[in-house]
Amino acid sequence: MSGAIQCPACNKEAFLRREPVYEGFQKTGETLSCVSCGHVFATEQEVPFVTSKKPQIFTAADRSAKISIFTSDEVGHNCRHCKHYVKNPFVQRCGLHQIEVAATDCCANFEAVSDGDEDDALSKLF
Repeated sequence: MSGAIQCPACNKEAFLRREPVYEGFQKTGETLSCVSCGHVFATEQEVPFVTSKKPQIFTAADRSAKISIFTSDEVGHNCRHCKHYVKNPFVQRCGLHQIEVAATDCCANFEAVSDGDEDDALSKLF
């Protein structure tokens, strides 16, 4: 683990420096030291790491108000939620008006889909 530390020698919040220790060409360990004052820690367990805090950049006052496009009576009244909507990979149709529709179209004859109504729309076409 590396990162910010609270150094007991200089009482500053600083970074930890890890430097390898070699004997010849073989790495035998690491030295851990404070970047600010150079204080050397014997083991990593002695290092007083500072818990990282996420900076609070934006507050609730910075967020925009929730945008509502549809009124409460219009929500979900698209063709894709209608019991007359017939889903097909190539063309979507309205089983009531016998016309091609898009999933986001709206209709004055909207009827919410309920259990078992999906098969009714298919039977109206044939």
